[in-house]
Amino acid sequence: MNNSITYIKSIEEVIEIHRKTVEVSGGGSLGIFNTHSLEAALELIQNDVYYPTFADKLTHLFFSANKSHCFQDGNKRIAISLSMKFLLDNGHLFVIQKFAEKMEMISYQVAAGRIEKDLLKEIISSVLYEDDYSESLKLKIWHSIE
Repeated sequence: MNNSITYIKSIEEVIEIHRKTVEVSGGGSLGIFNTHSLEAALELIQNDVYYPTFADKLTHLFFSANKSHCFQDGNKRIAISLSMKFLLDNGHLFVIQKFAEKMEMISYQVAAGRIEKDLLKEIISSVLYEDDYSESLKLKIWHSIE
């Protein structure tokens, strides 16, 4: 099943996505601190033992891009942009707008350490497969950010 997943090809592609994201979203520094952790994430999500589902892979990509601070500016934005590219490349067109809208606030909360990876996976799974967050998920999000 996962053999048909299209992955982001290289850190150079990520750097180009970062450049475009910063340019289009209002600016900021294009400086790079260290891309090793993000490079590792790009490779790790291809391992079906560690990340067996599409939601697992997307969650790890988002979390790693957000938390690894590879870039001087735009780490929260690159988490969203890379994830949207991953969604687009894998035919999830129907959720891209919803993903962008919901993940803007979530990205900030992940960066601030208020939303951990397990809750992020629940949120991403909900965006992928449900019309809206369940009441229990809304409560979990609310409790994590209050």
